[in-house]
Amino acid sequence: MDLIIVESPSKAKTIAKYLKGKYKVDASGGHVRDLPEKRLGVDIEKNFEPTYVITPEKKQVIKRLAEEAGKADNVYLATDPDREGEAISWHLKNVLKLKDGKNYRIEFNEISPAAVNRALQNPRDIDYNLVDAQQARRVLDRLVGYKLSPLLCKRIQTGLSAGRVQSVALRLIVDREREITAFVPEEYWNITAELQDQPKRYSPFKALLSEKNGKKYKPSKAEEAAAVVAALEGNPYIVKDIKKSVTKSHAPAPFTTSTLQQDASNKFGMTSPEVMLVAQHLYEGVDTENEGHIALVTYIRTDSVRVSADAQASAREFISQKFGTEFIPEKPNFYKSKKDAQDAHECIRPIDLSRTPESVKNSLDKKHYNVYKLIYERFMASQMSEAKYNSVQIKIENSGYGFKASGKTLLFAGFTAVYQEIKKEDDEDESSKLLPDLKEGEELDLIKLASEQKFTKPPLRYTDASLVKAMEDKGIGRPSTYASIISVLNKRKYVKKDGKYMVPTEVSYKITDMLMQYFTDIMDVSFTARMEDKLDDIEEGGVDWHKIISDFYPPFAEKLVFAANDGDEPTDILCEKCGHPMVRKAGRYGKFLACSNYPACSNIKSEGMEVSATKCPKCGANMVVKSGKYGKFLACPNYPECSTILPFESEVSTEKCPKCGEFMIYRVGKYGKYLSCAKCGTNKRMAELAGTCPVCGAPTQRMKSKAGKIYYSCSKYPECKFMSWDLPTGEKCPKCGKYLVKKGKNQIKCTGCDYTAQAEEEKKEDE
Repeated sequence: MDLIIVESPSKAKTIAKYLKGKYKVDASGGHVRDLPEKRLGVDIEKNFEPTYVITPEKKQVIKRLAEEAGKADNVYLATDPDREGEAISWHLKNVLKLKDGKNYRIEFNEISPAAVNRALQNPRDIDYNLVDAQQARRVLDRLVGYKLSPLLCKRIQTGLSAGRVQSVALRLIVDREREITAFVPEEYWNITAELQDQPKRYSPFKALLSEKNGKKYKPSKAEEAAAVVAALEGNPYIVKDIKKSVTKSHAPAPFTTSTLQQDASNKFGMTSPEVMLVAQHLYEGVDTENEGHIALVTYIRTDSVRVSADAQASAREFISQKFGTEFIPEKPNFYKSKKDAQDAHECIRPIDLSRTPESVKNSLDKKHYNVYKLIYERFMASQMSEAKYNSVQIKIENSGYGFKASGKTLLFAGFTAVYQEIKKEDDEDESSKLLPDLKEGEELDLIKLASEQKFTKPPLRYTDASLVKAMEDKGIGRPSTYASIISVLNKRKYVKKDGKYMVPTEVSYKITDMLMQYFTDIMDVSFTARMEDKLDDIEEGGVDWHKIISDFYPPFAEKLVFAANDGDEPTDILCEKCGHPMVRKAGRYGKFLACSNYPACSNIKSEGMEVSATKCPKCGANMVVKSGKYGKFLACPNYPECSTILPFESEVSTEKCPKCGEFMIYRVGKYGKYLSCAKCGTNKRMAELAGTCPVCGAPTQRMKSKAGKIYYSCSKYPECKFMSWDLPTGEKCPKCGKYLVKKGKNQIKCTGCDYTAQAEEEKKEDE
């Protein structure tokens, strides 16, 4: 039996169903090899050759697949039809030790019985141009991320990361926020006239002031608006011009990865990663009530709007039957992909139009249903006739001021019968009401004149949808990367959401400014777009991927060295460890001294270090004051030989630890002071002389219960378990022999009888 290996178990389940047990179908779960997680994995000295390692969690998967491959007559690698999918097939071929010279690779744009069987009839070899393009991207991104991220951690704060595309996307968000902050709103006034024909045959309508003496005009302040109103008052409103026309609206193109993310984000408030996850499920296959496990849409990572001839013919027939022949254009609709589109696959479309959203609604949750319905209706609309409208524009004049009223009514629904495009937030929509049938020269009655203060608005912050559109328009990234870029920005907390809008966090400004200062080329949008073009050149053949990396890396490495050392100041201070001069560096917590002999000597220390009177409990040296993330603390100056650290205001006791013999340190806890060993962690309650134990004669200590109430306990606890709510005096009652306690400020009272006495001297107690 032949073996087919795909990426996801869901996809394997769908294909296995379609092939009815004739093939064994299994899944790799995505990548099985990658660059190592904790080291660079790229040999810079040897032509940037990558070192791939098996992903630890995939060892059992590889073992299973290897056993299945050993038993199979033929092995077919059916990973996704893109660069990354091709690279996964190549890695599988290597780890499974499949022989060269055999046609292992099959691909299909949709998971349907016909498409899968057609692919099995036409296997091909691994496309090494695609593999090399993916290798180049992976190596390039590893070099940038692995080298820039530590620099950000060193100069800004720990836990930061940079990326070749990620950081440019972040710059777009930061630049937009700065543009918004710097925006100065400009005042303007809308003046609206509510008018009606004099015979009153029609309902009143509104017209907006748009011109003065034939030129575009809006009042810019209250006084100006008031002057306009005064000039209009008492003067006639005359119809100057009427334009009537039939306008057409062409159907939108079917979805690409980018436009799907934008539309789902705008209409359903979904994030880009959410949209892609749901779309992936629809592509791989879902369980349905009537048909079992089936795939619903074609491949969802594409920048093409191309539609296959078969799908187009099928759509035209379906639309004709459902809506009528008038909804089919005379010639099929064709759409042109963007200039830089790879055009490797069709658009995103439903596999079968007869499988309507309503027919599978009970099998899908709300998000899956919404996305499928969106894909279905957008594709069907793309193959339908234009929508037609009756449009009217009326110009009205009064005292040299021109007013405009626009109206648009639907004449023929066309594609809008199934799909409505969302309006932009700053669109001024034409009225959908039918305007009155007026004549040029006709005088109108004024019902009401209103003026309203307005201000120009700053550009909108990015949403998932608008950021994806910006990245696509500027050539940043590719369809498969948009969602992952947005996911990283959110995961790293470089942006926070204000509703659906992205707001950069404080650290994003620091990251962007530092990278812009030292790595202007990497942060340049056009540079990133050109790099994407070079990766496309590798895919198309004839370009060695090593050359692209070798052209990029040397100048990048020079900038890294400069950025790492920029601002270092030489000093006359000698390193006490190796004797080399120290240099003054700037760190996250201020300036510090570092040995110029780094990396041979890694000695660093604070300049003008403050020495504490507190002795190190381990080596006896005077502790020094340092500043960290949570403020000041004490550290041993003999680091790394002695790594003791203590709270800033630590005080060493003369009392020694009962376990290890080291001096104990005073600490403050929830219930007051206690002693703690800095070496072994032993804690010991501190005997504050608050009285005398009447049982054993030891001092008692003042304690707090969990409820916060004060009580007194013997300092020899647990050997002596005496406790009292009142302060014991240590003396016995002369009448009954029970112990005496102090009550109030100066009264002595027996705990066993009614004996009382006056205290000799009032004593104050600490809270």
